[in-house]
Amino acid sequence: MPQTEKLYEEMGIRPEVVSFGNQIEAQLKERFSAFDETAEYNQLKVIRAMQENEVDTACFSYASGYGYGDRGRDVLECVYADVFQTPDALVRPQISCGTTAIALAYQAILRPGDELFSPVGKPYDTLDEVIGIRPAAGSLREYGISYAQADLKPDGSFDYDAIAASMNAHTKLVTIQRSKGYAVRPSYSVAQIGELISFIKGIKPDVICMVDNCYGEFVETMEPSEVGADLVVGSLIKNPGGGLAPIGGYLAGREDLIELCASHLTAPGLGKEVGASLDTMHSFFQGLFQAPVVTTSALKGAVFAANIYETLGYPVLPNGTEERHDIIQAVTLGTPEGVEAFCQGIQAASPVDAYVVPEPWPMPGYDSDVIMASGAFIPGSSIELSADGPMKPPYAVYFQGGLTWPHAKLGILMSLEYLVRKGLVTL
Repeated sequence: MPQTEKLYEEMGIRPEVVSFGNQIEAQLKERFSAFDETAEYNQLKVIRAMQENEVDTACFSYASGYGYGDRGRDVLECVYADVFQTPDALVRPQISCGTTAIALAYQAILRPGDELFSPVGKPYDTLDEVIGIRPAAGSLREYGISYAQADLKPDGSFDYDAIAASMNAHTKLVTIQRSKGYAVRPSYSVAQIGELISFIKGIKPDVICMVDNCYGEFVETMEPSEVGADLVVGSLIKNPGGGLAPIGGYLAGREDLIELCASHLTAPGLGKEVGASLDTMHSFFQGLFQAPVVTTSALKGAVFAANIYETLGYPVLPNGTEERHDIIQAVTLGTPEGVEAFCQGIQAASPVDAYVVPEPWPMPGYDSDVIMASGAFIPGSSIELSADGPMKPPYAVYFQGGLTWPHAKLGILMSLEYLVRKGLVTL
């Protein structure tokens, strides 16, 4: 519409960029329709779980102190267990992020002499110090827990021979990262994860398989917990929080594993019985309710970004036509200037802190400077429009989020505008 194009121009995006974006969008209508079908299924799944667990307005009441008898907290955990098709779940504001949820599982399940094993190469950077890959106080390594990994094949597929050769009598917990993190490798489908788990349990039936589900919830109609994962974990300020959860994380899986995690989170003997929800239940419930649709908006933005930058000749992962298994889109820009321009464009398109200019900085938990763009209502929420990347070769930027499709579109167009302004892209 002419008035929309005029508004884009008033916001600083030249007509050539808008026209280019509209051409790309026109080619994606069928793809977007398929995303909407998945959202419809997942929306119904969430509503049914809320209805069957009798969610009512009393669940939104404020609870403080020890948290004994916190109805909202207890019902929410039943809803999560039903959504993820698991016997039990732990959903708490005290779990501050995805790394906290993963570390909680590691520390609760593993004992001295046990081994943690990753069949998908090295996990996300922030887990280096949790595991002890980089020295840190309180790491698994300090407690006599070893770590091993099987690297992926050059094409990003599982190296089953290396996996079989690496597992041993001490392998207690297998950690599977669904999303790519800061690695230029594929994210994995629920079906692929199911095949991997089946292979691993064929070698050692009693091994515990945990999936880091961050960025993958509601992208497909099934979750890893439905294909053999003993435990799935994630962050509420990513997909399942729907952009409303102000903090929090979840673990869903076997009852004995949830009990271990709850006891580690609170104290042995207290477990799930304590831990007040404070004033989070309304946002946790409503965020989960709208999570399938919000995730779909983020998916549309990721596919739009892939097609924009692939058309311009940049390596993108996944490419513009591949199936999606998470909301993250990697774009290899090849230069630090390109990464900075992209992130500055995303920031400029934000409803909050749009005037701020992102710059690289030594962010805790990473081995290089990192630049992050996130003009979010909830700081750090990566289901909201955001982009980030380590300032090191191959200089790839990772784009994710967008509570609405129009905002995701604006962000991508603004990122392209900034690259054009700086002479890094010619249309």
